[in-house]
This record gives sequence, structure tokens and C-alpha cells, in this order.
Amino acid sequence: MPLTCRGRVRGQEPSRGDVDDALGKFSLTLIDTLDTLVVLNKTKEFEDAVKNVIKDVNLDNDIVVSVFETNIRVLGGLLGGHSVAIMLKEKGEYMQWYSGELLHMAKQLGYKLLPAFNTTSGLPYPRVNLKFGLRSPEARTGTETDTCTACAGTLILEFAALSRFTGTSIFEEYARKALDFLWEKRQRNSNLVGVTINIHTGDWVRKDSGVGAGIDSYYEYLLKAYVLLGDDSFLERFNTHYDAIMRYISQPPLLLDVHIHKPMLNARTWMDSLLAFFPGLQVLKGDIRPAIETHEMLYQVIKKHNFLPEAFTTDFRVHWAQHPLRPEFAESTYFLYKATGDPYYLEVGKTLIENLNKYARVPCGFAAMKDVRTGSHEDRMDSFFLAEMFKYLYLLFADKEDIIFDIEDYIFTTEAHLLPLWLSTTNQTVSKKNTTTEYMELDDSNFEWTCPNTQILFPNDPTYAQSIREPLKNVVDKSCPRGIARVEESFGNGPKPPLRARDFMASNPEHLEILKKMGVSLIHLKDGRVQLVQHAIQAASSLDAEDGLRFMQEMIELSSQQQKEQQLPPRAVQIVSHPFFGRVVLTAGPAQFGMDLSKHNIGTRGFVATSKPYNGCSEITNPEALKEKIALMQRGQCMFAEKARNIQKAGAIGGIVIDDNEGSSSDTAPLFQMAGDGKNTDDIKIPMLFLFNKEGNIILDAIQEYEAVEVLLSDKAKDRDLEMENMDQKSSENDSHRQRSEETSRNQDLDLVSQEPEGEETSEVTHLDVNSDSVSISNQESCITEIHEANIQETESTELDIKSQDQSPTETDSNSNWDNKVQPMESILADWNEDIEAFEMMEKDEL
Repeated sequence: MPLTCRGRVRGQEPSRGDVDDALGKFSLTLIDTLDTLVVLNKTKEFEDAVKNVIKDVNLDNDIVVSVFETNIRVLGGLLGGHSVAIMLKEKGEYMQWYSGELLHMAKQLGYKLLPAFNTTSGLPYPRVNLKFGLRSPEARTGTETDTCTACAGTLILEFAALSRFTGTSIFEEYARKALDFLWEKRQRNSNLVGVTINIHTGDWVRKDSGVGAGIDSYYEYLLKAYVLLGDDSFLERFNTHYDAIMRYISQPPLLLDVHIHKPMLNARTWMDSLLAFFPGLQVLKGDIRPAIETHEMLYQVIKKHNFLPEAFTTDFRVHWAQHPLRPEFAESTYFLYKATGDPYYLEVGKTLIENLNKYARVPCGFAAMKDVRTGSHEDRMDSFFLAEMFKYLYLLFADKEDIIFDIEDYIFTTEAHLLPLWLSTTNQTVSKKNTTTEYMELDDSNFEWTCPNTQILFPNDPTYAQSIREPLKNVVDKSCPRGIARVEESFGNGPKPPLRARDFMASNPEHLEILKKMGVSLIHLKDGRVQLVQHAIQAASSLDAEDGLRFMQEMIELSSQQQKEQQLPPRAVQIVSHPFFGRVVLTAGPAQFGMDLSKHNIGTRGFVATSKPYNGCSEITNPEALKEKIALMQRGQCMFAEKARNIQKAGAIGGIVIDDNEGSSSDTAPLFQMAGDGKNTDDIKIPMLFLFNKEGNIILDAIQEYEAVEVLLSDKAKDRDLEMENMDQKSSENDSHRQRSEETSRNQDLDLVSQEPEGEETSEVTHLDVNSDSVSISNQESCITEIHEANIQETESTELDIKSQDQSPTETDSNSNWDNKVQPMESILADWNEDIEAFEMMEKDEL
């Protein structure tokens, strides 16, 4: 926990849900980083760390852990540590006392994981109790029915290595059985696998397929199992899957999830950051061109946001803003440099290091990014950051003499642990037989029986990679979303409809006449809403019908854009005084009143002082202490606006309200917005932000230790230059939000709902379904728009919530990137027809 400067012990901190299943009170970070120390030539520190593991680590804890995470991090860490320990012992200088203690612990842990495999399918349960296994009442697990494909398919390297090191075959046998079952359950027509599977029946629970979260390392381990174990069946399976991936999922430079039964249909319109490993795997296979293309696209996203967001859309908007310092992109960068020798990838690595030091480095380590848009931090530094990120970045820049052993003699696990290649000929307790059924060799170059040697792949032609990258240099900028206030420009290359969606007023008779000409009519509903129905056949002409269709397109675009503004984005509180110097950035909730920090790119900077009374609910008794400072107050006792007025009257230049709920944190709670008091709050001119208890205590603790603490209140973290001269420009989203506020205050809440009109069998009509949180577009016989005529709130901008009637919350960015040229109506309708199926299939995607 790099912000609070202590380790995270499970049970002593508020639960973070499934992510805590990686913690088992077994010194996770210590074990996960053992072989990193040797790669970094810290052999003395490694020797001390191994002694600490042997002396202090207990694996017999009554705690439920993830089988997948424990395997790749702890079992893999122990085996990687053992691998480099015996290597150092052979060299004769270090570890002369070592007698396989780490391997003994790995075997002990392996036996503790075996009860999870007690299923008829051979697929393991997702969790196991380290002390009680599964079956006993004390285990508190064993009732799950589903697991992810990667969870069941990312065991073979560690389990086979454990069997090869110890001569105990059961581990490799269990891991092979799980892989065999997954292969048998692949979708036979597409040769793809789903994300989650029932461990008892083998039925696919989530039928979407990609190369990111939930599946990623399954593909990785098929190829690497062939490299490590030499079993042809693993390469055959990988190549079969790889052919399907390149046929359906790869849409260069994008990698988009599809449905295993309908692989030509995209399952979602965004990508998660875990797929960043895939270019590295393509390098291992020898398919360099698509690896370069996808890597370059990811790098352009990183240059825009400093880090790779946890998920981003096909037009490169932020979908999930977190970044837990994942290493997959650094991994692919290392492999691409090894394959091409292109110094460009050294520049990429330099950018990664500079961003980590500039934005993530905090006094006690490196903090994960809570939001890449604001630069706020999360009190989290996962073990994989030291196990993988440090390793790959060091190896990227290291010369051969910088590493005390030959890295080519080892293969990396998915957690970057080192397993020696000589295991392929040691203790072959499992007979190597081809268990790949119904295997058909494809007529392409996928089925090479050797892996390319990276040292001779592109010996003298680094320009090869450059020629592939060049067309992708501006792919992100070209696809960046238009500002909200520039909807009009999206139709700039063609004739504009006579009425703009944003100008439409249901009570304006001229507007109604124009709509009638375009084939759009109004139906008044009993609940006070109005439906807009467009029948192409009723339009005055075919051109008017197209105008009407474009009007509906604009209505969808307007709805989508305004939906994104429903929530104010998070703000940042940045501690800029000594010794923090801007390194600590706290996620803050915004206020719906006071100064709008998104419109003041320099933010508000000042020293903090505690108000008296602390709740700020009555006249301030220490105004001299608050004058020209940022006041700290506790939540409760009165309205937020009242607190703001009291400290503003006392001369404060800003305010921070700290939650009074002990232990609350932005890590575990949703963003909190401070509402007004129901009255006019225009008199409040100072900025107000809200901090949860944990983040607030970081500032209070800093005051205790350093007395004078200066902070910056802003819409996003600023450059750490003390003079704050080079301020980040506000994002185009903030600009467009402000412009749209002025333009759409007249607009009314839209509710686009589909119905099927009667008696219009020959008319061409488009059917839109927009209810209150997301959007669904379908193509039936009419285009119907419902508009609320009553209960319209006058806010800074109209907030449109769009929701599909039959779906859980799903993507709202996925509709309507309309072409600038005028499309024939048949073409538009055909496009929408495809969207219907896609949206219908996205039912559980976010969940």
C-alpha cells in the first residue's frame, strides 16, 4: 500500500472483493519477486530474500485463495526462485547452502491446490482453502460452478515444472487433463473458446471470445507448453486457435471480442488492457506484422493518456479509467525489440519509465492509477508490478553482460517467472502422445514445427517494423471523438437536414411542420410523453425522407453524448508541498456547485487548514487560520452548500470535505458527488471537493508530520514541476462538456422507444430503442422517438440517460459513428440491422 506506506494484509483492510483472492497471508510480493532480484543482478538481496521465505512464510493458512493467482504468483514464484537458486549454486559463489527448500515449499503448495481438481471434468474449482481444501465445513468454498478459461488453462507450465523438478507426475497429469477438456469443449465450427465455463457440465457460460481478460493466458500456455515440454499436440492446438483468432478476432490494429457461435459478429465495442500481451505472444510464434500493428495502436493510446486504461473503446475513448500498473505492454515491447532490433522500442520503453516515475512514483513505491484522466492514485501496488514490469523493462535495456546468466535458456511464465528449458528432457513422467482430436492441418504457414529464433529474425532491417508502424502513427487522433458541440460538423460533407436535433422543440409548430415534411409525426402518450415516428413513405420526397433519417441519427448522437455527461467526472487533490512534490494524487468527488475546476486549468492551490468547528456547520471561529487557505471539514451535521458558504465567508479559497465514515475509501466505494441544498448556489464561488475517510486521513497525517501541507485542487493531476508552469491542457471532453452546456440547456430528456406501427408494410422505417441508461438500436418498421414534455429539470446541461429495455447496463459508446457523407437509406438500415444483433448479444458483457 504505497500511499499509506504499509503492506496489505488480508482481513486487516476493507475487502476489495475478488481481487483479494490473490492474498493468502503467504508474503505474496516477497515470493513473486524472487527471480526478479537475480535478473537485476541483486544476488545478495536474493539470497537474503530466500532465507526470509524459508524462515517466515507459512502456507498452511485458513484462508480461501484463487487457484489461478496462487499458481502463477506463488507456485510460479517459488519455482522461479528455485530455478535461479540452483543456477547460482552451480556458478559457485552464492547459494552454496541451498538444498531445494523453495522446491519443497512449492511441492507443499502444489498438494494444497490439488483438491480444487476434484471435478468430473478435470477443470479446477476457482478457489480453494489452503488449510481445509474444499469439502470440509471449515473450507467456506467449493460451491462455485463456473471458472474462466484462463483460470483452468494457465496451469500447465507451473504444474509440469513441479512434476519435472520433483519426479511426482500427478501435478502435470492434472494440468494436462484440464487443458484436454478445454480443447474438447472448443466451438468446433469457429475453433474458439468462451470466457467462462461450467466446471461440472462443460457448458459455456459466457460465449464471447477474445484474447483479453478471461482467456488470454490459455493461448499463451498452449504455445509455451510446446516450447517447454516439446509435446506436438500443444502446438497443434495453439495453431488451430491462432488461425481462428486471426480470422475472426484480429481486425488490425484492433483485437475485438466475437461470439463463438457467430464469430463474424462482434461481442463488444471495447478492448481491455490485458490483450496487450498478445503482440508478445505473436512474436514468440513469429507473426511479426500484426504484432507491430497492435502494439503501435496501444502505444498511441498510452501517449494520449500516459498509461493504458483498463478498457478503451474502438474509437479510443476511455471505457474503464483505472490502470493498476499492468506489465503486459512492457512485455510485448521487450519481445518486439528482441525480434526487430528496432531502437524505436527502446524509446517506447523510455516513455514507460518516464511516465511511471512522473505520475506513479510515490514516497513508498509506485501507486496504481485510480483514473488515468485525472492522474489520481489508488493505494495499491500489485506484486506483478515488481515481478513483471521491473523484469521486462530491465531486460529491454540490458546488454548481455548486464545479466549474469543466459536468459535464452529460460522461458517466461505468464507472471514472468523463469523456468529452465532443460526441463523438457527431465523426468518425463507423462507419456507424450498426441491427444489432439479432429485436428486438421490448415493450408497456411501457421503450422511450422519450430519457433523462430529471435536473434536471426530481422538481423539487419529495423526499418521493416517502421514501415508497418508508419500508417498507424495517427490512428488514435484520427479516431478520437468529436467534441459534443461539434455534432453539426459530423454531417459537414453532405446536405444538412432543415432541422437540427438539438434545436427541436415539441411545442414549436414550425418544427412540427418540418418534421411532417420529413415523414416524422408525433403521437402523444397517456403518460405525458411524445413519440416521434418516422415513415419514409410519408415524406414529401426521397430527399426529405433522408433528411428525416439523418434527423433521427442526430437525435441518437445527441442522446449518446449527453448521457456521458450525466455524472461529473472525478477530481484530483494533489499534495504538492515537501516531501510529496505532487507525487501523491487523491481521487476526489466533485460538487454540483461552486467553481467548476474543469474550466480553470490551473486549479486552486493553497495550504490546508482545519476549520473550527470541524463540521463547518456554523460560523467559523478561526477565520484568520482559514484566510487564503483551503479549509478541511468533516462530513455531517448540515448541507454541503452551508459548509461552503461558511468557509467562503471566513476567507477560504477552497474546501475539502472529509467523510466521517471510518475506513471509507475510493478504492471500494463509488464516486461521491456533493449536491446543493435545493436553493440557488450561485453565491458559492470557491471550489469544493469530497474525500473519503482513507484519502482524507492521508492529508491529516501529513499535517501531523509536516505541519505546512500545500495541495492543488484540479480536474486532473498536473505536472510535478513545482512552479506548475507546464499545465496539462483540459481534455477535449471537458471543453465539449462546457460548450454543450450552453447549447443544450433547452433540450428535453429523450426517451427513444421502439414500437411496431400497424398497416405500413411497405414503408421503410428505422426503429430506435432508447430508455434511460444505455442505447439499443434496431431496425423494424418505424423510427420512434419519445420526448418528455413535463418534469424537465433545468440543469447546467440536459442529461440524457439511454437504456436498452432487455439489457443489463452495457456500453453507451457503441452507437452511431455516422459517416460524414450522405448514405443511402438502405445502407444505413443495413448497418443498423447488424447493430441489432450485436446489442442483443451483449446482454451480460459488462457483468
